[in-house]
Amino acid sequence: MKNVLVIGSGAREHALAWKISQSKKLNQLYILPGNPGTALCGTNVDISANDFERIKQLIWEKAIDIVVVGPEEPLVNGIADNILHDKILQDVIVIGPIKAGAMLEGSKQFAKNFMRKYNIPTARYQNFESSQLYEAQQFLNTLSPPYVIKADGLAAGKGVVITNTKEDAQKTIQEFFDGKFGYASKTIVIEEFLQGIEVSYFILCHGKNYVLLPEAKDYKRVGDKDTGPNTGGMGTVSPAEGIATKEFTDKVIQQIIEPTLNGLEQENIPYCGFIFFGLMNVDGNPYVIEYNCRLGDPETESILPRIESDIIELFEKAWNKTLQKNDIQISSQKAATVILASKGYPELYEKGFDITFDGNILSHVFHAGTKIQDSKLITNGGRVLAVTSLGNTLEEAIALSYQSIDKIHFQNKYYRKDIGQDILKINSKHV
Repeated sequence: MKNVLVIGSGAREHALAWKISQSKKLNQLYILPGNPGTALCGTNVDISANDFERIKQLIWEKAIDIVVVGPEEPLVNGIADNILHDKILQDVIVIGPIKAGAMLEGSKQFAKNFMRKYNIPTARYQNFESSQLYEAQQFLNTLSPPYVIKADGLAAGKGVVITNTKEDAQKTIQEFFDGKFGYASKTIVIEEFLQGIEVSYFILCHGKNYVLLPEAKDYKRVGDKDTGPNTGGMGTVSPAEGIATKEFTDKVIQQIIEPTLNGLEQENIPYCGFIFFGLMNVDGNPYVIEYNCRLGDPETESILPRIESDIIELFEKAWNKTLQKNDIQISSQKAATVILASKGYPELYEKGFDITFDGNILSHVFHAGTKIQDSKLITNGGRVLAVTSLGNTLEEAIALSYQSIDKIHFQNKYYRKDIGQDILKINSKHV
């Protein structure tokens, strides 16, 4: 029986805690700092995800066997290295890469150069320092609109701007170099825009041993029909039927996943944890838009409910490098996740509103930005709740999520009304 610690406080961590809590191998589950949803699955501990010394003390005190790191920031800051290099904690299983591996997400420049070196398909690009404003703007002349500008470092999922005019692109470059995301945007990547359909793939791996998790389609823009600014994600569906075909998936494995794992081995970077491949399907061919060194949010809320395997067993097999590709059982059911956000997100929004539920909700409700105040559940973030439903068809899953949303109330509740509709349209053409 294992004591497990999940690090993080969002809906991704609530979904992880929920999945881990179902394991027959679980003894005690702790989540730090957690949220009111994770408190339903285990014990929350009020420690910051970046307070490595207190985290190590907790691991020792609670005899933690497995640490699962949810968000990217502690990984990029070296939490895995900190635990693994501690003589007292060296037997602890850490699901999350060391700092060198987390650079796949921590630096867009590192990731793009890595892809170029190992012939992994990606968009044409160039890196620029803040002293190269003129060169960056000249590079725009070699591209056709729309233009993609990315902050090199972590920017909470908001460091990618796609503009339709050169003027807006130039303005964005200036804002980035002026410190819009602090140090994270002092170096930028400008790349060509790939015309296609986005899809997210995930693996759990240790070195070259890996299992492929369910894929998902993410909806990043705040408005219906993919309008408005990018967010951390407004919903997902899994599987991405019609986009992630068997033929496409085979190309992803051969051209992207396995070359990535080979590249990490060539670079002498041991990697135990999740890799998220943000891909573009361009006429049936996969291109990498971005790597993440952890599970995506809100994709996690759609993919974990479809995994039928015991997740602690998968973590142990990953650690021991005994993962086989058929070790994972995935449900044939479809999942649809819709994010309930605060009106105004991702810009300015109000919080502190009571959240209430009507009657029997048949969906999973994962907490993102919530807290308990005066014994009441209130809104405490831009993304508040993730509502996930399973169905025998995607239509069923989508309908159930929206039925549940009608039973959840808080002031300034905002959500997209079209999650999954593009997948339904694609598949109706194939019938």
